[in-house]
Amino acid sequence: MTQTHGLSRRAGLAAIMGSAVWPSWAQSPSWPAKPIKLIVAYPPGGVSDMVARALAEQLSTRLGVPVLVDNRAGAGGSLAVNLVAKSAPDGHTLVFTALSPLTLSPHLGNLPYDATKDLTPVASVMYSPVLIAATPALAQGDFKALLARAKQQPDALRWATSGSGSLGHLMLENIRSSAQVHITHVPYKGGGQQITDALSGQFEVLSTNASGVVLQHIKEGRLRALAVGAAARLDALPGVPTLAELGLASANFSSRFGIFAPAGVPSAIVEKLNGQINAVLALPALRERLLAAECVAAPASMADFAKAVSSEYKHMGSIVRDAKIQAD
Repeated sequence: MTQTHGLSRRAGLAAIMGSAVWPSWAQSPSWPAKPIKLIVAYPPGGVSDMVARALAEQLSTRLGVPVLVDNRAGAGGSLAVNLVAKSAPDGHTLVFTALSPLTLSPHLGNLPYDATKDLTPVASVMYSPVLIAATPALAQGDFKALLARAKQQPDALRWATSGSGSLGHLMLENIRSSAQVHITHVPYKGGGQQITDALSGQFEVLSTNASGVVLQHIKEGRLRALAVGAAARLDALPGVPTLAELGLASANFSSRFGIFAPAGVPSAIVEKLNGQINAVLALPALRERLLAAECVAAPASMADFAKAVSSEYKHMGSIVRDAKIQAD
């Protein structure tokens, strides 16, 4: 009788989950035992917040408990990451963030958490490519012409980024090193003023996320797209090459986003979350919303995501050390 009851119970759990990972789920029958808090490292209203809320809504239905979004913007995402790093490892507190607080920020200064030990990668969610564009101050020429001019006129070209130590800055340093050119870095404190000054030609080039605002300026001719720092071309800019196509094979720069939990969360819970998040990312409606915002769904297994985080951590560290980059 006991064996029959056990089989029925497992079958029921497997049916609820709708996946093949029911043995791990059966090992953690008490989870989730209460609402899950999804801390978002960005303010309300942006693309990241929209994606987090869409995920939370779907996960609430799939897991049977509310998944509550808690926006905690600040310190480049490190504030939110630290809150989760210090939380109980019971699977009820997660953070949605770009990878930079775990792969880039640790190389730029002291943090209240150990990025390599205090968090567990749960699921990859999406990536947003970094775009290189020319301003009215650079009236003509493609990316190769830009590099040729940089070699002929060292430091004459001005390249703006959203700040020292930003992903766009690391892209610039990688290009300067790979192409052996001298370009003047113009760091801003955020992207808003950078775009405003770009439109008035205060510098020749900028690297920025491929946001709807930037794409609209490109569409209307106020900016010119030169290259994309991603593995593939953008659907919105099919004629714009990737840096790899231009001969800079190591220059793949995209802002990748994922979900992390505190270190020590049982692997069965992480497996469950990874599977359910990947299932949500496969929904056509969500993928369409991401593409409309020039973001690409990027589901991955636990192992592949952990490997990607580790690889980016090493890559960013190498660039920071070689270029002697310091945060603002």
